[in-house]
Amino acid sequence: MIRGILLDIEGTTTRIAFVYDVLFPYARRHLDTYVRDTDLADLRREYEEDVRAGNTPPGSPEELVPYIHWLMDIDRKSTALKRIQGEIWREGFQKGELQGEVFEDVRPALERWHSSGIDIRIFSSGSVLAQRLLFSTTAAGDLTKYFNGFFDTTTGAKNDPASYQRIGQTFAIANNQILFISDVTRELDAARAAGMQTRLCVRPGNPPQPANTHLRIINLAEIEL
Repeated sequence: MIRGILLDIEGTTTRIAFVYDVLFPYARRHLDTYVRDTDLADLRREYEEDVRAGNTPPGSPEELVPYIHWLMDIDRKSTALKRIQGEIWREGFQKGELQGEVFEDVRPALERWHSSGIDIRIFSSGSVLAQRLLFSTTAAGDLTKYFNGFFDTTTGAKNDPASYQRIGQTFAIANNQILFISDVTRELDAARAAGMQTRLCVRPGNPPQPANTHLRIINLAEIEL
């Protein structure tokens, strides 16, 4: 029995291309202006940790723009980076230069689940701020009203079962009554290890995933309550 649904964003509710072709380039274009006016202490610590680990990141603790570009190039799920991106995107959304995007089946699914009393939440590597901005500005309207919670990497890594244990505790239901939907099998493996049900979401443009490890869906309408 499903009483709660935890959703990924990229490749599940939203095209991967929207993130890489729209959001990331926007952040890059506005990075210099943002960095001039912002305290980057958390990012500076991450840079110094990279150096201590034997990595060779570009830039320096005083000049972090090349390092930020490098983090984006390697797609590191850095909490400091995601905060920066979210704050840059907030200005873009407020100016109307950005608009959230979801697949056509997302709003009808959210409405159906919500009307059935399902507790719906989001877990994404993007910051909670970025998540709220995306879902509040879609062509389908403000979808944030359907969600009871948003979680990002401040909760933990998406491939760590402990992250799903922490999120599960916020639902006030048993983990085996929570369904996690994602396009990445490693994340689904972690959720399953925490006792959750899982579905692999297969959307156009998603990278191929290992076969026969999780039940697959191509549309959220396939979720039976």
